Amino acid sequence: MSLFRLTLRNVLHRRFLSLLTVCAVAITVGFIVLLTLSRESVEQGAKKGYGPFDLVIGAAGSETQLVLNTFYHIGAPTGNIPLAVLDQAKQDLSVDVAFAMTTGDNFKGYPIVGLDSGYFFTRYGESKLQEGTMYGHTGETIIGSYVARALGLKVGDTFTGAHGLVQDEGHAGAETEHEEDHGTEEAAGHVEDEEHGGEHDEEHAHESFQYTVAGILPELHTPDDRAVFTTVDYAWAVHGLAPEEREITAVLVKPSSLLGAHDLKQALDGSNGVQAAYTSKAVSDVLNAVDQGSRLLGVLTAICVLLAGIAILLSMIAAASERTKDVGILRLLGKSRVYVWLTLTTEGLLVTVTGLITGLLLGHLGAYLLKDMLFSQAGIQIESFHWTPEHWYIVLGAIAIGLLSSLGPAFRMYRMHPLALFKS
Repeated sequence: MSLFRLTLRNVLHRRFLSLLTVCAVAITVGFIVLLTLSRESVEQGAKKGYGPFDLVIGAAGSETQLVLNTFYHIGAPTGNIPLAVLDQAKQDLSVDVAFAMTTGDNFKGYPIVGLDSGYFFTRYGESKLQEGTMYGHTGETIIGSYVARALGLKVGDTFTGAHGLVQDEGHAGAETEHEEDHGTEEAAGHVEDEEHGGEHDEEHAHESFQYTVAGILPELHTPDDRAVFTTVDYAWAVHGLAPEEREITAVLVKPSSLLGAHDLKQALDGSNGVQAAYTSKAVSDVLNAVDQGSRLLGVLTAICVLLAGIAILLSMIAAASERTKDVGILRLLGKSRVYVWLTLTTEGLLVTVTGLITGLLLGHLGAYLLKDMLFSQAGIQIESFHWTPEHWYIVLGAIAIGLLSSLGPAFRMYRMHPLALFKS
């Protein structure tokens, strides 16, 4: 009987213990793979998130909040700034291009972003739209590929937006409730209408302003895939603002040089409630926070690896104890000590490799199942079924742990005399 067939029969003879060991290795490897893919995706997504715009100007507040809202469409904006700030940035000789952004509304939970169409050519070059044309008039929009796929939108569709950055699903229900109670609480209803009249007018303004899908963006693999883009003046049109009341949310600046970015930041930062933030610095702060969380996960991973190694060791000790007489017979039949040693180490490696392959599949499958959820929440897309250099370390580490855990019991059997093995 060949060594492999003998090893396979031994593993199948102890199905339950072998299965537990395989599961321990698979769960550990799967967890490490998922963590590795997630960390790599966060780093790559963060680097690609802001493109060539090294400086962003917005209302005073958190720099991180400003950058995350502007480029990753996460969270709320820090506020609005005067439209004159855009003119000041454009007139600065150190600025290559500057684009205004307005935001604050959503369509079914996806942000509606007012942005000059030149942004897409500056950031993505001459990439063509997946279908349709670029917006040119107030109310026309282009849709990110993820939004179009999730909502089933196509060119020519129309829709209305809503105020805020998340969908207000309770609005319709609240209206119905108010109508039912109106007959019994008429006086209270009139007071409530007076208090919230402005809010109702704003909701009516959003419902009466229609957007039209003019085009759909190609898959960009950035947070822009999950946003709706339109002209900057959409917010002014929805709210009916006069020219002197018009404000913007942020200004995206591509400086001609790093020195120019520094000069512009010094000129604008802290004046009249305006801040200018280095995009890379804010993103680095976020990545540092992620790294701190990764350290904690690294400790948990080390514990899982230790437990998996202990599981393999216990499995091999149990195997050695069960097969002491069998090994004694093999030795008496003339099999060498090396053969006995190989039967146990090969069994440990077989169990480890089976768990390793299962874990790799589980890790990538988990990444595939989680990628849409992570992208919809944070604009970071995990690239599942993607082999990275770190995978080789995972493979080599798992095999090394399996081999080391098998050596002790195998060496013990290797040293014993065949008669002692048989008698025991």
